[in-house]
Amino acid sequence: MSSLHRYSSWLALPIGAALSLSFAPFDVWPLAILCLTFLFLAWQEQTPRRAAKIGFLFLSGTFLAGTYWLYHSVYVIGKAPLVVAIILMLGLVAIMGAYLALVAYVQARWFPKQGFTRYVVALPAVWVLLEWLRGWLFSGFPWLSIGYASTETWLASFAPVVGVYGVSWLFALMAGCLAFVIDWFSQRSIVTSAVRRMSTPHWVAIALIAVPWVIGYSLYRRDWTESVGSPITVAIVQGSVPQEMKWTQEQHDATLKLYRDLTVPHWGAQLIVWPESALPDWAESLTDYFSALWQEAATHRSHLLTGIQHYDAKTDKAYNSVLALSDNVQWYNKSHLVPFGEYFPVPGFVRNWMRMMSLPHSDFSSGGDDQVPLNAAGNKIAVTICYEDAYGSSQLNALKDATLMVNVTNDAWFGDSTARHQHLQISRMRALEAGRPLIRAANDGISGIINSHGVLVDQLPSFKSGVLTGTVQPRIGLTPYARAGNWLVISLCGFLLIMALITSRKS
Repeated sequence: MSSLHRYSSWLALPIGAALSLSFAPFDVWPLAILCLTFLFLAWQEQTPRRAAKIGFLFLSGTFLAGTYWLYHSVYVIGKAPLVVAIILMLGLVAIMGAYLALVAYVQARWFPKQGFTRYVVALPAVWVLLEWLRGWLFSGFPWLSIGYASTETWLASFAPVVGVYGVSWLFALMAGCLAFVIDWFSQRSIVTSAVRRMSTPHWVAIALIAVPWVIGYSLYRRDWTESVGSPITVAIVQGSVPQEMKWTQEQHDATLKLYRDLTVPHWGAQLIVWPESALPDWAESLTDYFSALWQEAATHRSHLLTGIQHYDAKTDKAYNSVLALSDNVQWYNKSHLVPFGEYFPVPGFVRNWMRMMSLPHSDFSSGGDDQVPLNAAGNKIAVTICYEDAYGSSQLNALKDATLMVNVTNDAWFGDSTARHQHLQISRMRALEAGRPLIRAANDGISGIINSHGVLVDQLPSFKSGVLTGTVQPRIGLTPYARAGNWLVISLCGFLLIMALITSRKS
């Protein structure tokens, strides 16, 4: 263990970066356990300052490797100055690293220095509390929570019960148990003697590594919700207009024609979905275009959902929205906006400077968290736009009524990067947690149909225009997670952490 402690600062950054490989598209899920095992062992008997350095480098490495695509969206597509793109990307990485640095300092200062309580009780709990905290504090960035790495494993069976943070706790628990056992063996020169001398806590730790897999297997593909009504036919339209061309004046009419022409052969599908900001204009400028679509949809008994920018003259506010052309016109306005993409959390004088420098400066407004599901195709549909589907708990109220889920997105901002695969994995987790199918429409991919078990049933090729047709089965009822939300797991982790701190103080 002395060698690990000596080189832990050097290893923290690359091993933290390796953690990003546990997510899609690589799906090397054992790294979620092994990388955390390294971190937990590397923190042992370190000074608070050195532990904070290790924690900062570890999670900075994860986000540097896992969200490198922010550079592409800001610099290549957004045309921001290079220095601005680098500052924004490294700023996010540093903020994420700072979260874990604070946790590392706290654990080195007040947690038990070794033993079962440290590895199995305290560290897994504090890791999950960290993920939860960074998922909402200062608007939050819940990307790369390790629970998402479970989507191709039996542990995904826990998602309808305890949500993504509950699955994160299982991964962290197994890492803590493994670190506890490794620490025991590292202090003994003869393995066979160490095995004979293992105490009950060590055998419990080994059992805790195996038990989640056994339970996960027993719950695999269990239905927590029930079918309602008949399956409905859907058509997902993917225009695949390059982001750098989409908003040019020359492309405007061609994009409107593209989406209309792709849709025409599929009138008659009960639900037709276009992606986020499918059309490069404000809805209010396309009144005649949408009126014709609505009439055509009504003639064929189809309902259309499309992402579109929307300006409300009554409130003088702009929204990133989904327009539903069904029995009547309905709107869903995006609630969780992207900082520096859809709104700029900066003082007015900074926005004035951005305007003078020809940088984006306008803001969208939030639609709020109290919006009701949209009525379309005889169902109530819970809608999310772009990355707001990463905020799983904010969608739980809609599940009381919703029978289907729809996510519209424009991942063209991130090019041919891992972002689109990570985002798809997040959508799969939402379907698992809710026990409902999810229809996903993306501008250039990955558009697809996800069933209530989080399985991607079918998809369109990325970067190609086309239409995906299929059927989905609406479902009702609430999974255990949909009833309790994150509070069960967060309360458990908070209790475990308090118990560990009390134990440490007594010792």
